[in-house]
Amino acid sequence: MGRTVLVTGGTSGIGRAVAARFAADGADVVITGRHMTTVGPAAEELGVRGLACDAASPSQVAAMAGELGGSLDVLVNAAGGLPTGLAAGTPPLEALAQEWSSSVSANVLTAVLTTAAVRDRLARGSAIISIGSIGAERLGGSYGAAKAALAAWNASLAATLGPEDVTCNVISSGYVAGTNFFGDGMTEERHRKLVDETLLKRPGTPDDIAQTIFFLASAGARHITGQTIHVNGGAFTTR
Repeated sequence: MGRTVLVTGGTSGIGRAVAARFAADGADVVITGRHMTTVGPAAEELGVRGLACDAASPSQVAAMAGELGGSLDVLVNAAGGLPTGLAAGTPPLEALAQEWSSSVSANVLTAVLTTAAVRDRLARGSAIISIGSIGAERLGGSYGAAKAALAAWNASLAATLGPEDVTCNVISSGYVAGTNFFGDGMTEERHRKLVDETLLKRPGTPDDIAQTIFFLASAGARHITGQTIHVNGGAFTTR
């Protein structure tokens, strides 16, 4: 019998690539997104189940968890993104507060709520993988700070769930092309700069991240937990 996998933010980009990778392995994959107008078509194209859920909403997350049914083998917290735009004329301090609240809500609260909601469904030997960012290491602003908080939370989560044989890791991704992360903010000049920062001289792809996540959820990674795994082509290196 295949594994059951939940991927939040699974309608596009990295989340979609993750869902496709596990589906190709025969898993029972469930993807979520905020709107059924995007979740439905993505789920149909991928051949997976789709549930509409704003992962920052406690009530919606609780309802989603209730619809899952059965045990869960892999949770991928892929929901997240840059802070949403503000209305013109917003006072500076109010704008700053909204920016930071948006970043934390989208990139930390989504993972915290989803994980708490499905915790009782996690099977022994299961894996939780959350999507972080190179922005947590440098020049990340409120978004990077939120991703750094995600990694700190993951370390605590790993300590809590370790005795239950559940692994918890963060993928810190670098520049990944082929997503809508930057919206209209990606210029040719910016693209070249980000590629030049890598040692491999190419951007990452959603599949690069998906394959690493698939490994972290495999039998070969059962002694890897509490870690932040940097997948960025060498744009940020560790020792």
